[in-house]
Amino acid sequence: MNAHAPLDQVAPSLDDFARLAREAFDALPEPFRRAAGEVVFRIDDFADETTLSDLGIEDAFELTGLYHGVDIGQRDGLGPAAEPSRVFLYRRPILDEWCERGDVTLSDLIAHVLIHEIGHHFGLSDDDIDAIEANAD
Repeated sequence: MNAHAPLDQVAPSLDDFARLAREAFDALPEPFRRAAGEVVFRIDDFADETTLSDLGIEDAFELTGLYHGVDIGQRDGLGPAAEPSRVFLYRRPILDEWCERGDVTLSDLIAHVLIHEIGHHFGLSDDDIDAIEANAD
């Protein structure tokens, strides 16, 4: 045990995560934020059982974020979306990954998950996002 670590530390709350997600979004280049439009951010501890079941995920810690909505590329042909697009960030899995990794700040990890999910909002697949990230390194 680290003798200098405070014993009364508490994990960041849902509100703390919401603030960090908003800061990450606000730090993005303005054209990116404008293109994202009216996407709603939601912070939950975990994905609900229906979502996990629909995705075939048994362990809720495996899902750090999720995009829910009609991506921008498909909207033009379908007209306006019936409901706003939403990006879900799941606090407990993100905290778990952050603790396991130890090589990234919590703010950076939240930003990474947020940007990944906004990529889906733009119509990118996981493979597309992975390729972009690989080229950025």
